[in-house]
Amino acid sequence: MRIDIITVLPELLKSPFEASILKRAIEAKLVEIHFHNLRDYTTDNYKSIDDTQFGGGAGMVMMIEPIDKCISKLKVERDYDDIIYMTPDGETLNQSIANHISTKENIIILCGHYKGVDQRVREQFITREISIGDYVLSGGELGAAVLCDAIIRLIPGVLGNETSALTDSFQDNVLSPPIYTRPRDYKGWKVPKVLFSGNFPEIEKWREEEAYKRTKERRPDLLDE
Repeated sequence: MRIDIITVLPELLKSPFEASILKRAIEAKLVEIHFHNLRDYTTDNYKSIDDTQFGGGAGMVMMIEPIDKCISKLKVERDYDDIIYMTPDGETLNQSIANHISTKENIIILCGHYKGVDQRVREQFITREISIGDYVLSGGELGAAVLCDAIIRLIPGVLGNETSALTDSFQDNVLSPPIYTRPRDYKGWKVPKVLFSGNFPEIEKWREEEAYKRTKERRPDLLDE
C-alpha cells in the first residue's frame, strides 16, 4: 500500500511513523508513506495556501489551486483508489471503514486546516470524507495519523500474529473480552480458572460470553447494529 499525505505541517505528522508498528511496516516495505507540503505547490512569494471567505465570515479557507496542483501531479504518476479528506463533518471512522481502506493499493489523504478547504476541492477531487470523532482539532494531521495507524496494522504481515487484528474490539461489532497474563494470583486478584484449563472450546465460549457482556454494558449501540 502507498499512502500520500497532503499537509501544511509535515513535521507534525512524521513522528508517529518513526516508531513501533508503523515504523516496522515501512521498513518491511509493506507500506509506503509520502508527505507532501502544500506550500510547495503555491505560486506567490509568501507561499500562501489560504485566503478569506467569499461573503465574509471568520476563519481562513484553504485555496483550491495548490491542492489541485498537488493532487493532479500525484494522479499523473499513478492511479489512486481513494482521495480522502479528513474533516469533522465526514463519516466517523470505525473498524469497518478501516478494514475496507486497508485493502486499497494507493490512497491520498488531504489534511484540512484553518476553517477548511474550498468546497470545490470536495466536489471535484475527494472520494471519501472521514472524521475521527465529533470534535474539532487544529488540523487534519492528527486525524490522518489515527487513520493510517488503524489501516496499516490490518495489512497482512504487519502484525506478528496474523489473527491478532481479527480479535480486536469492533471487528464483529463487539468489544474485546477481558485479557490476563502472569501471575495467576496477584495480591489475591485471580485469573479466571477457565483460561488455564486447557479446554479451548470452553475458553472460546467464555471469551464470547464476556465480550458480549462487556459490549452490552459499555456499548449496547453496537449490538443494535
